[in-house]
Amino acid sequence: MFHFQQFSIKQERAAMKVGTDGVLLGSWAPVNDNTNRILDLGTGTGLIALMLAQRSSESMIDAVEIDEPSAGEALVNFQDSPWSGRLTLVNDSFQSFSQNTIEKYDLVTCNPPFFSNGVRNNCDRKATARHNDVLSQEELISGVLKILAENGNFCLILPVPDFADFKFKAARSGLFEHHRLSVKPTPQKPVKRILSCWKKHSASILEESEMVLELSRHNYSDTFRKMTSEFYLK
Repeated sequence: MFHFQQFSIKQERAAMKVGTDGVLLGSWAPVNDNTNRILDLGTGTGLIALMLAQRSSESMIDAVEIDEPSAGEALVNFQDSPWSGRLTLVNDSFQSFSQNTIEKYDLVTCNPPFFSNGVRNNCDRKATARHNDVLSQEELISGVLKILAENGNFCLILPVPDFADFKFKAARSGLFEHHRLSVKPTPQKPVKRILSCWKKHSASILEESEMVLELSRHNYSDTFRKMTSEFYLK
């Protein structure tokens, strides 16, 4: 069990556990009074969906998860939260969901499977959560384009090498990057993760910023502390 300030995450059966990537995306994705419908795809434990429910007062949030045990655990986490009436769990692939839904979403979030190379995990469920052969970047982009509202935001987090590939495919397909946050593990290390926000229309300027997670071991930066201050217990 992972405890946050306003909710807890059961994760004994989940293929992927609570991690910094999910917390970063759940804290950073834009939420405002016009964010009426939210979709978190590949929700896993339901972490990002719950963070967005906490940050919004009235948004209706759908969460899609293909892995049945993870979906079941996410559903329990939703039901045990203060926002159970606004959270809906769908146990399905994103490909199927995006083809069948008639909803348009003001915000779509995704902490996607991103390892396109390397040795697959010998646990099939973890491999599905981590590798993009189950949900390719092309399928992700085409599905998002179908369900995203005209002025909606699509936000995701990716490792630097995979972001370079995604950026080219997204721009070619009709998505336009508006915001980018580059994340360094420490001041001395290079950028490892990119948080990026995309829309269906072009931006006059790409807003870019950079953040360091830790100044030293377990000494977190003020920027990271401020971003996640409403969630972590410490």
